[in-house]
Amino acid sequence: MPPIDWTLVSATAWPLAVALLIGFAVRRLVLLAARRARSRAGGRAWALMIAAVAVPAAVALPLFFLGLAVNATPLPPVWIARIQHLLGVGGLACLTWAFMRAVGALEARIVARNPVDVADNLHARRVQTQTRVIGRAIQVGIFLIGLSIVLMTFPAIRQVGATLLASAGLVGVVAGFAAKPVFGNLIAGLQIAITQPIRLDDVVIVDGEWGRIEEITSAYVVVAIWDQRRLVVPLQWFIENPFQNWTRRSAEILGPVYLWLDHGAPLEAVRAELRRICESDRRWDGRVCVVHVEDITAEAMKVRLLVSARNSGDDYDLRAAVREGMLEFLRREHPQALPRARTTLEGALALRAPEDRPGRRESPEPASS
Repeated sequence: MPPIDWTLVSATAWPLAVALLIGFAVRRLVLLAARRARSRAGGRAWALMIAAVAVPAAVALPLFFLGLAVNATPLPPVWIARIQHLLGVGGLACLTWAFMRAVGALEARIVARNPVDVADNLHARRVQTQTRVIGRAIQVGIFLIGLSIVLMTFPAIRQVGATLLASAGLVGVVAGFAAKPVFGNLIAGLQIAITQPIRLDDVVIVDGEWGRIEEITSAYVVVAIWDQRRLVVPLQWFIENPFQNWTRRSAEILGPVYLWLDHGAPLEAVRAELRRICESDRRWDGRVCVVHVEDITAEAMKVRLLVSARNSGDDYDLRAAVREGMLEFLRREHPQALPRARTTLEGALALRAPEDRPGRRESPEPASS
């Protein structure tokens, strides 16, 4: 084993140690400046951008100083080239990270300025949907570009790429089929952001399930079902399949309640009671409260009670209250209005034996002679 050249070790170690000390000192200064900018500027956009970029910069600056220090060491040129290459890859990764965080900070700023927890949140939901989908698409694009640049810095990968170009036709077909779900969802996300068939917090019915749009990612949509389940649907599904959106233009909605009543039911009393129930319920928005006879059969008539509410949640609860209140009213005030089964007396008599029919008298026995 050859003896250790401590002169070489010393000449190599002290530039690296100094670079690390300077890098970590600058890192602390950058993080401190970002923290103060955020605390003094509140939620301003430039402060959020500085805070977002500060973290990757705090990692990239020590790498930068290390790159300068490596050139001052007496290491072999091959080693220096390899170390510089690795440090350059780290710098590219930090730059990609910084751009992605900047886009995320801008997205968070726009979302914070358009909250959806207000009464009329249609505009806020539109802005949030566009911001989230487009922001994540940009982040995916930045990541792919950064990854491509990093991979192109490796000579072996460049040679493999040149070899694959000779058979680009077959590779293109295979890659196209393999990447179809990824790029299909990415394009579908951009379509949803632009045309907005769905938005965050929209009330939808997907495959017969009632729920709200809880999250829109770059690949799928999460629908929060009413019973606390989560339905995960690919983005392309919303482009290729029909579905119901109950809050496309506004959250206001009409809700029907159906009753089967006897033909002799007092409709004016039913109308008055429906008006009383609606006016006493805070979930009614004051727009619609009507009674219609929708159908008549030989046994009963089908009555539709139509009410309106500010949103689908209030509509469901209001319709339940109308059903309960109307049933209680009819049972208490007009029990004869509830549907009843009828049979005709003539039909019942026809089924009885002749000797059991009413009105038939026994003939007197003949008198004995």
